[in-house]
Amino acid sequence: MAQTGKASIKRGKPSYFMSILGVTLVLFLLGLVGWIVINANKMGDYFRENVEIGVYLRGDLNPKDSVALMQYIAAKPYVKSMEYVTKEAGKERYMKEENEDWTRVLDANPLPNAIFFLVKKEYAEVDSLTNIQTDLEQQTYVTDVKYPKALISKMNENLRTVSIVLMVVAIVIALVVIFLIDNTIRLAMFSNRFLIKTMQMVGATRWFIAKPMNSRAIINGAISGLIASAILYLVITVAETNVSWLKVVHDNNLMFLLFFVLIIIGISITLFSTHRSVIKYLKMKLDDLY
Repeated sequence: MAQTGKASIKRGKPSYFMSILGVTLVLFLLGLVGWIVINANKMGDYFRENVEIGVYLRGDLNPKDSVALMQYIAAKPYVKSMEYVTKEAGKERYMKEENEDWTRVLDANPLPNAIFFLVKKEYAEVDSLTNIQTDLEQQTYVTDVKYPKALISKMNENLRTVSIVLMVVAIVIALVVIFLIDNTIRLAMFSNRFLIKTMQMVGATRWFIAKPMNSRAIINGAISGLIASAILYLVITVAETNVSWLKVVHDNNLMFLLFFVLIIIGISITLFSTHRSVIKYLKMKLDDLY
């Protein structure tokens, strides 16, 4: 009987490798989807925080009043960053946008002094920006306030659509991953069913049988999560090296959180599936194992 047990153990060992490989692959797939979702959200925040509002000032405004207006705007909770642009600097901005040079027609610079500022992502909505515009236009020194209303409306609409689609895909992938990991572990435990039953027949308690297999499941799940995280990290590094804009939205904290979640998911599902399979085979009759 001891030889039978040893033979069963030897037959069970290869299943650990295959289960680790299988769980690693599905965890990597889940991590890849998670990374795409994170990047999509970060890119949406990046676009929202680059919404620029132009506050155009009266021509007779003296420097003291300009400073007072800048201090008023800077104190607002919606301001992320701010810049005072003189008429000359405004002309340079105008020319950098590949507009035609008006000096052939006009002698004087028609652009007014202006204050340009970026809003925080929470305020990059048409309703919020309209309220901001109304407030600033009521200031004595301001002649006009402009922002790309149509562009912002379309951008937010597209970002919401993309977020919903990605969320649905992430949920579906998560369910598929749980199903695949569960099946992988159940197949791995199937090869150990006779070992489990043999230990029960010689008098081992349920806890004594399940404990080492649960411990092994935790180790296997952690190994799978670590390998999947390492592969995902390599893929992310290569992607960011070849696609420059990915570096702009890179967030180390979210990446480490994603890797941690992959490890926890690997351990949790592997442990749950292993323990359930052990209990299942302990309850089955010997003849039903064949």
